[in-house]
Amino acid sequence: MPTDTPHAPHRRRRLLARVLVPLLTALALLVLPGPGPGGSTAEAASVCQGRPTKTYRFATGELRLYKTRHYACAVTVAKRPGAARPMSVSLQPRGGRPAVKSGRYTRQTGPVTVHALNRCVRASGAVAGRGTSTAWILC
Repeated sequence: MPTDTPHAPHRRRRLLARVLVPLLTALALLVLPGPGPGGSTAEAASVCQGRPTKTYRFATGELRLYKTRHYACAVTVAKRPGAARPMSVSLQPRGGRPAVKSGRYTRQTGPVTVHALNRCVRASGAVAGRGTSTAWILC
């Protein structure tokens, strides 16, 4: 009488998957380089998804724009973090309503994200009453 059942190969595969996948993942985390303590950059710590596309500097800070295939994202960052002050960021897709975030912040405001597949966007940002705005961009 055969000792293997017809389901034995599937059980072995599941067992290997349960054991090998976590083991290989842990090994990859140990071997592959990553940001060490204090080794990360400001771009790596961004709150927006996508690649950085444009940065608009103004007297009290900067407006940073990011883009993925489907979305656009914006953040306003103060030049000198410190006391809470009025900050705002706005991002509007062409033909849509603007996404706005404003208030009193110490370092940055945002992110605001809008669906921008095949659409231009208009962005604005301000820190302590001084800021910038763009025309239709990222078309």
